[in-house]
Amino acid sequence: MKKGDAQDPKGLIFESYRIEGITEPECRTIFLDWALSLPDGQDSHAALQALIARYGADAPDHPMTQVMRAGLDGMGKPRRRGGAGARPRGQG
Repeated sequence: MKKGDAQDPKGLIFESYRIEGITEPECRTIFLDWALSLPDGQDSHAALQALIARYGADAPDHPMTQVMRAGLDGMGKPRRRGGAGARPRGQG
């Protein structure tokens, strides 16, 4: 395992697996920081798959593994969440 590589530039995911008793909400916060720290143009889907392969097999029940899997599942499923287009229009 390597801290600070192309998939985990700051070593955030690496460190999350070393924190005893880390919780899912803490992992979600770390995951968001990880996502925001990826360089422009980085394929986040591929990076996430690599990180799950690296850590998930040895720690399938770890909260970070669960958060990363949820993140991977959520990719590619864009949903409209609101805005002017989602508001009802006048019946006219």
